[in-house]
Amino acid sequence: MHDPKLEQLTPQNSQMIFIDHQPQMAFGVQSIDRQTLKNNTVALAKAAKLFAVPVTLTTVETDSFSGHTYPELLAVFPEHPLLERTSMNSWDDQKVRDSLAAAGRKKVVVSGLWTEVCNTTFALGAMLEGGYEIYMVADASGGTSAEAHQYAMDRMVQAGVVPVTWQQVLLEWQRDWARRETYDGVIGIAKEHSGAYGMGIDYAYTMVHGAPERVAHGPRQAAIPAAVTAAE
Repeated sequence: MHDPKLEQLTPQNSQMIFIDHQPQMAFGVQSIDRQTLKNNTVALAKAAKLFAVPVTLTTVETDSFSGHTYPELLAVFPEHPLLERTSMNSWDDQKVRDSLAAAGRKKVVVSGLWTEVCNTTFALGAMLEGGYEIYMVADASGGTSAEAHQYAMDRMVQAGVVPVTWQQVLLEWQRDWARRETYDGVIGIAKEHSGAYGMGIDYAYTMVHGAPERVAHGPRQAAIPAAVTAAE
């Protein structure tokens, strides 16, 4: 029997939803460093834009509680509509269901806050009622404690959700380094957001392959050895 979860994610078979990346929601996150969370979320957004993957952006109680979506995330999709709602479960909102249906793709990559509430209820509803496959980006989501995040991930995995990481999604969409149309974009995202891996790319390009540094700077003045004193 064909198992669709054995299919790799591609830019053609998947879509993305970002759930409630708003400051009041982020303030409660304790399962991951919040700056790392934002870095990973923005990197994932840039990946979706690079590969032209359809994206749904949701917000909850913006003016009364949660505040405005990260400006760094909005900067990736400056013209994109924000689907405001009152329910903790995005799946309850008809606008969200319509957005997912319009994309016409059953594999839904999810990044959101909080893992144990908004992510879990959306995932269960989308699978049960919409027949979607859910790929939960664990390191671009956060819970109110490490336990809350982990138990929510466990519950979702038991229900059939596929756990992934943001960089895994990026590289699965790229799949082959011979795909030159997205190669430079993937490398650019990695350099900016992938920590030590990104540093390694810069090092390899400049020190091994002799590429110019990617940021211009002033002249490098030659080192001057320390003077040798009599005591030495």
